[in-house]
Amino acid sequence: MNTQSNQIQSTSSMDWLSLLPETELMPALFLAHGSPMLAIMDTEFGRNIQALGPRIPKPNAILCVSAHWETRGTWLTAMAKPRTIHDFGGFPQELYDVQYPALGSPVLAKASQQLLTPEAAGLDEQEWGLDHGAWSVLRKIYPQADIPVVQLSIDHFKTSQEHYALAKQLHALRRKGVLIVGSGNIVHNLRRIAWDHETAEE
Repeated sequence: MNTQSNQIQSTSSMDWLSLLPETELMPALFLAHGSPMLAIMDTEFGRNIQALGPRIPKPNAILCVSAHWETRGTWLTAMAKPRTIHDFGGFPQELYDVQYPALGSPVLAKASQQLLTPEAAGLDEQEWGLDHGAWSVLRKIYPQADIPVVQLSIDHFKTSQEHYALAKQLHALRRKGVLIVGSGNIVHNLRRIAWDHETAEE
């Protein structure tokens, strides 16, 4: 689990949401990313994700909720240039060479923070970035990395009902040109799999 050292910053003195232009209702997507190899392999699944780009309106920004950023409390990346995080091990060097140089959006981060009041979400301006839960799918849809991306963390201590309530607070972003993307898959813990006993009987 990741910890954050940044202090929660108040943005109440400005209406950050008003700085984002009004648009038609943007879709919300859930994309199962599976193995990070999705980012570099040519698969039917990857091509299906890639085909989404031309089928939906091009967003002004993306808010991505990745299953790989678990925190205590809720956090938003608020840096102007988030780094590409290779949060995995044991894969080909080609995968570690991938960069997804999308810009961040401090304005979107602060607007999201205000919508989550009284959730009191924190702004992470230096520690995190874009993990593979975000960039492995986004580079399929938007390979030019020309759309700003903000990541929203998953509070490991919240219930499913609390996460649902949090998501409802962010609905207004969909009329501000923001594509909301959830990225994850079925629960797993690769560190606990006995790979040398994969053919063993139950």
